[in-house]
Amino acid sequence: MTRSSGSSGFSGSSGSSGSSASPAASSSSPLSSYGWDDGFAASFAPFAAQGLLPGRLVRIDRGRVDAVVPDATGVRTVLAATAPVATGDPLKVPCTGDWAAIDPGSGPDAVVRALLPRRTALVRSASSKRSEGQILAANLDTAVIVVSLAEPLDLGRVERFVSLAWESGATPLVALTKADVVPDEAGLPHLVADTEGAAPGVQVLAVSAATGAGLDVLAAALAGGTAVLLGRSGAGKSTLANALIGADVQDVHAVRDRDGKGRHTTTTRDLLVLPAGGVLIDTPGLRGVGMWDAEEGLARTFTDVEELAADCRFHDCAHTTEPGCAVLAAVDSGELAERRLDSYRKLLRENQRLIAKTDARLRAELRRDWKQKQALGRHMGERKRGTRR
Repeated sequence: MTRSSGSSGFSGSSGSSGSSASPAASSSSPLSSYGWDDGFAASFAPFAAQGLLPGRLVRIDRGRVDAVVPDATGVRTVLAATAPVATGDPLKVPCTGDWAAIDPGSGPDAVVRALLPRRTALVRSASSKRSEGQILAANLDTAVIVVSLAEPLDLGRVERFVSLAWESGATPLVALTKADVVPDEAGLPHLVADTEGAAPGVQVLAVSAATGAGLDVLAAALAGGTAVLLGRSGAGKSTLANALIGADVQDVHAVRDRDGKGRHTTTTRDLLVLPAGGVLIDTPGLRGVGMWDAEEGLARTFTDVEELAADCRFHDCAHTTEPGCAVLAAVDSGELAERRLDSYRKLLRENQRLIAKTDARLRAELRRDWKQKQALGRHMGERKRGTRR
């Protein structure tokens, strides 16, 4: 894509404040293929009166962004500075997928003057010792969790990604890539079924970029919206992006033979236009994905555990040693896999610890709850040993 910074021929960019009908608000806007609609147009209306252009951020790199903006013949890509929207809040920094009010300027770069309100945002805990979140992409409709079948299926990782996807406001979808490498084709349905069990209510597709299997169904599921590809390095995200777009737009490197891990072939988050309509955001591989205030996302990922918990004797049952625990009873009967409960506990604890780092009151509540459980544990131990006075 070419970059330019001259004035635009887009007729709706410099109207007076009394003008209410502009091409930016029209369904025929050249930005419609990038996800522009009447809702975003309404948010942008105050900026249109200032002579600014609507634009979508398609790439972020070292304080500069590539953004698509409308012009007389369609859309063009400009390089824009983000200094006016610089912030110390990591959740409010510009990210791929954001819609913005852009000043085309008269110099070599345009300028991002404001970000439009986000509808959805995918956030993870930052990979640092600081208690802060990192926003990965914004204004998403679908979050595609990409999992390679060339390595053992890690259902815990699937549950982690799906929880964050639900929490973002987007709809998760799991793509099991490299389906062609599964040695026993009859085993593929079992892998799909196991993944569906780890992500209740989520569409799971087995796909192969090498053979084209499943790509038509996946393309249809993503058409018309904004999707993001998520997964670890080597999962096949860039290969999948190339297959969906029908061109080698993303670099692809082979997975290392010695450990099956991939290299970071994608180093930025790039927004790409899909042939069938809609856009796709390819992201760098994520070695670790920490929870970030994902209580609702966890509840939707573990609906089976939550439904069982509703029948526990105690409303605050921790599903460990409490009498009358319906969840533990389901594990004993085989109705619920013990691995599933262990994963639920792990992610819930991680999420609570993260929140407690930034919420003093919750931190005090967790400390009090922990002391009560310690006292209960001592009490039950004494009763069991017959040493209680």
